[in-house]
Amino acid sequence: MKISTKGRYALKVMMDIALHDNGEFISLKDIANRQNIAVKYLEQIVSGLNKSGFLLSMRGNNGGYRLAREPKDCNIGDILRTVEGSLTPIECVAGDEGNPCPLSDSCSTLPFWAGLDKVVNDYINSYSLQDLIDQN
Repeated sequence: MKISTKGRYALKVMMDIALHDNGEFISLKDIANRQNIAVKYLEQIVSGLNKSGFLLSMRGNNGGYRLAREPKDCNIGDILRTVEGSLTPIECVAGDEGNPCPLSDSCSTLPFWAGLDKVVNDYINSYSLQDLIDQN
């Protein structure tokens, strides 16, 4: 599992919006300038976060983005999975009941991969956006 630039930037966007929340919508241009990220790239990231219910958007002159939830209700694991997809280290521990690995009953390394998956998910699920804000 490797978190891509998209995943890292998604957390930066969410943090930026949370830290600059004054009750108004925040433009992508402002976020892009503060975070030194291209607006076009941010558009891709906020689109997924908006569709997943993490952000609210408004078009127009005073448009932009706001958090749709309180920072304490924004789970870091959910944010990362929204933009990254599955964070499972290997497919056979992804929990896809429709496509189980035919070798899972005899796989000597499966417990290791399942343990790694659990540790990673437990860790990222243990943090909220509020936790990251409090650490800054």
